[in-house]
Amino acid sequence: MYLSAAAIVLMLAICFSAPARAQVAGGTLSGTISDPSGRLVPQALISIQNIATGITTTVTTNSDGYYTAANLLPGEYQVTVSAKGFATEVRKGISLTVGAQQVIALTLQVGSAAKTVVEVTAEAPAVQLASSDISAVVTANTVRELPLNGRSWTDLAALQPGVNTIQTQPTFAVGADRGNRGFGQQLTISGARPQQNNYRLDGVSLNDYANGAPGSVLGGNLGVDAIQEFSVLTSNYSAEYGKTSGGVVNAVTRSGTNRFHGSAYEFLRNSALDARNFFEDPTAPKAPFKRNQFGGAVGGPIIQNRTFFFADFEAIRQSKGIAVVDTVPSNAARAGLLCSNPAGADPSNPCTTNQLPAGANTDANGVDLKAKAYLPLYPVPNGAILGNGDTALFTFSGQQVVNENFVTTRLDHKFSQKDSLYGTYMFDRTPYSAPDGMNNVKLGSLSSRQLLAAEETHSFSPTLVNAVRFGFNHEAVNNNQSIAAINPVAADSSLGSFAGRNAAQVQIAGNSLMPGGVGGLPTYLYRWNSFQVYDDAFLNRGRHAIKFGMAVERMLMQATALTDPSGIWQFADVGSFLTNNPSRFQGGIVSTLSPRNVRQTIFGGYLQDDWRWLPNLTLNLGLRYEMATIPTEIDGKLANLRNLTDANPHLGDPFFVSNPTRKNFEPRIGFAWDPLRNGKMAVRGGAGLFDVLPLPYQFILLVTQAAPFFEYTSIKNPGPATCNCVTTHAFFDGVLPPFPANKLRQTYTDPSPKRNYVTQWNLNVQYQLTPSLAAMVAYVGSRGVHQPFRVDDADMALPTITSAGYLWDPNASRLNDNYGSIRGMFYQGRSYFNALELQLAKRMSHGFQLQGTFTWGKSMDTSSATVAGDAFGNSISSLNWFDMRLDRGLSDFNVGRTLVVNGTWDIPTAKSFSGPEKWIADGWELGLILTVSDGVPFTPTWGTGDDPALTQNNDDWAFPNRLGGPGCKTLTNPGNPNNYIKTQCFAIPTAPDAAFFTANNCQGGDLTNLQCFNLRGNAGRNILSGPGITNLDFSVFKNNRIKRISENFNVQFRAEIFNILNHPNFAPPTVPDSSDIFLSDGTLSGGAGLLTRTTIPERQIQFAIKFIF
Repeated sequence: MYLSAAAIVLMLAICFSAPARAQVAGGTLSGTISDPSGRLVPQALISIQNIATGITTTVTTNSDGYYTAANLLPGEYQVTVSAKGFATEVRKGISLTVGAQQVIALTLQVGSAAKTVVEVTAEAPAVQLASSDISAVVTANTVRELPLNGRSWTDLAALQPGVNTIQTQPTFAVGADRGNRGFGQQLTISGARPQQNNYRLDGVSLNDYANGAPGSVLGGNLGVDAIQEFSVLTSNYSAEYGKTSGGVVNAVTRSGTNRFHGSAYEFLRNSALDARNFFEDPTAPKAPFKRNQFGGAVGGPIIQNRTFFFADFEAIRQSKGIAVVDTVPSNAARAGLLCSNPAGADPSNPCTTNQLPAGANTDANGVDLKAKAYLPLYPVPNGAILGNGDTALFTFSGQQVVNENFVTTRLDHKFSQKDSLYGTYMFDRTPYSAPDGMNNVKLGSLSSRQLLAAEETHSFSPTLVNAVRFGFNHEAVNNNQSIAAINPVAADSSLGSFAGRNAAQVQIAGNSLMPGGVGGLPTYLYRWNSFQVYDDAFLNRGRHAIKFGMAVERMLMQATALTDPSGIWQFADVGSFLTNNPSRFQGGIVSTLSPRNVRQTIFGGYLQDDWRWLPNLTLNLGLRYEMATIPTEIDGKLANLRNLTDANPHLGDPFFVSNPTRKNFEPRIGFAWDPLRNGKMAVRGGAGLFDVLPLPYQFILLVTQAAPFFEYTSIKNPGPATCNCVTTHAFFDGVLPPFPANKLRQTYTDPSPKRNYVTQWNLNVQYQLTPSLAAMVAYVGSRGVHQPFRVDDADMALPTITSAGYLWDPNASRLNDNYGSIRGMFYQGRSYFNALELQLAKRMSHGFQLQGTFTWGKSMDTSSATVAGDAFGNSISSLNWFDMRLDRGLSDFNVGRTLVVNGTWDIPTAKSFSGPEKWIADGWELGLILTVSDGVPFTPTWGTGDDPALTQNNDDWAFPNRLGGPGCKTLTNPGNPNNYIKTQCFAIPTAPDAAFFTANNCQGGDLTNLQCFNLRGNAGRNILSGPGITNLDFSVFKNNRIKRISENFNVQFRAEIFNILNHPNFAPPTVPDSSDIFLSDGTLSGGAGLLTRTTIPERQIQFAIKFIF
């Protein structure tokens, strides 16, 4: 208690001892003023004028000759310096970027103030001499001139070293529940989980309800013409940055200037210009696609040199054909003929052709009549037969329809030399619709986003500046709602497992999920409101540039989860489905559903001192304190087991017994050293602590689905005697509540989690090769402890350790027989990241800009999941939480090597050209983005759907054995989409000898093959590597500057070609659907290692016209 009180007192002292700055979008200009002999000049007057707006900021050097100008709007500046006994010095063309700490040292010449010396500096210093963070700026030219498919400015963050796009983020094209994990395109920065990053616009956090990247239903962030520029901070940023332990993406919107400026544009895409998707039927018509992306932006003065406005509107009208490949029962199987292709069966588990026998409850082909009623929901295959002939491929092209409207406005006003104000408003609304995975139901999602930012800056003196900022971030999402039936059978309520519901979902091992009828898929509704207040400032004292401040964020989250509202039936194989022999039923009762309203508040305070200890050495010393209140639910509808074995949950608040954030003091230290003393080389390094706060996103999918406030059941075959829910021939009989109390879903969250934090460190060297060319080499590392990790069912029978590994006793009981399943959140996870980062950057000069980055790193952890157990398409849920050593492996988002090159070139025109030939040859511009990277890892599995290892939890898959031998040094067949996994390198777990087999009650095998299904295989997590990526986006622009209209008027014609090489970039197998090597009976899965989609689209071409003034 005393420690908590002391922490609060210290935080308040930091916050209110003087005003300060935290994560503001402006830049800082600092340095020294000296005379010709090198002596520093005190009381020199420095006037810093923004060329675009005419607004001037005035500061003076202190007694040590240092000056600092804080929170300046990014843009081009002119600096004028005057001092008694010296000539006036004027520097023009100084470019200041978002969040930059730029050092400009000036030397005054002896003379009268009437004498003016002008020196032009076209660019900012190429190396960073004031801070130890690793960061980069994406400039306005880069944002607007590089080829961008969809025009989402956040995509360009991946140009920087240490930043990778998540390759396996769930897709929404076929009805996946991407929305639960956040619609925005997620990034991993320096090995961090996507939810550990912080995205800021004009100083306000705009992370979504899942604490991930912001974005519409399409995943992107419009506003390319509304963003001035943005920075990406990837390691060891200063104490002013909070609510993050990964990276920071810090953007600033464009503002008005003294001259009217803007643009109007339309971007067009059409499938007639695109290549065919690799998985599309080459004989079928190409999937149609049309996109019109149009809008305009305008900014200018309301009052010259004082008040400015800027406004931007952008819209998308899109209809996109999506190629979907499903694994479904074959025609032979639909007719009751199993193993129609014995030659394709697993040689170690051969089968013979078998016609199902007819009976009283079957048709003439032996297919159960109730199963037959569901067959129309499985499309008739139109592709290759797989494996032993029980499954085949079905391919179709659906239509994804999107209408997005995006608006940004900004107002800037200068009250006086001491006070200024800006305000920004952003609005984005995007409805989306597409068919489900088997073209039975039309699904829809909707995202609606708003952001408001307002900041007032006051200068108390030339050495003290204060900024007060208010922010509001709102998002409303309807995810995966059924709109209408495409297949009439999908609206047949006679197939419902619950009264009044339509057909349930069906999951057959080795087959794609059949999503059920109308309203069959899970549907989630989210409402997110974040109220933010900041008070931040700069204080320049001697050689100390001090920043200190506070932040408060109040978060209100409402979540409604309709989880499997029509139920989901699971079958071990196609034969079990056709004979109506389910292995499990799961489902939630919609009538028990109600919203959950979670509330939480974050308090933060910091002190940062950038101490210029020596003229060529700056020390960055910071301390942040940041804590979050324990989350509460306003109606008390929280249920949580205090222990996994408890018979009854704890109801209501508090969610945690103790608050793990009370001791969240975060020291951060770094240095920037100029060993050559000429500003051309910087040796920098640092380390710090960064806390991961337990925010609502970590457990919102837990608290919405726990009894007694929501009844969700999971029942195996055979079911309990008191319920006929799941028995042989129970399929489709109508599973009606009440469910047995011991079959409902419950949740467990560690009630006393330890402090979750990440330690970051880096050491890097920057060197300016030429005035416009600089290189960097860096080592970046981090380590996370007490990381949260989700398991979709923690209620299992615990195994025993044997000489051959962990083994499950078939007679053992689950930990808690009071419930059907227990979703769990644990806080014992660990993460590790180490990387070598290289960068060569040529800034724009002579019309040419180029940057190349290379990252060679490794991210490892014991789990990569926070929001859900299967956070990504390559994730496995319900890890072996009882022994985290078994789970250590490559992170789900690990990318070993990444090379990214981007550039633009304004092609010069020969001076000898004139007339028409000059018009034709003039104004051409080229742009490119080249990305070459390794793939992400995934895990081999077997037996999904039937719990072959007898773990007795609902995530019923198992680990196989990895074999050695010829050809098995590598485990995949690169470039082979039909057989990507080397299945010959894996086997069913086997006992080491007959004595072990007999003594340990091995299941599934016999003394001839020694197969031991209930033995954990030796294959580890994420030991397989997915396909790599090679992608080149290219653009050609023709600029037509018409000076008769105005000096800056330009009609720009654009052609952008994405994936110009048309290289097929395959997505890794979906886990566990296509990572299952064996079926639950030990036979080879026909869909093992099957690649069915691409992670980057085929070659696509976009044309545009843009009017710029």
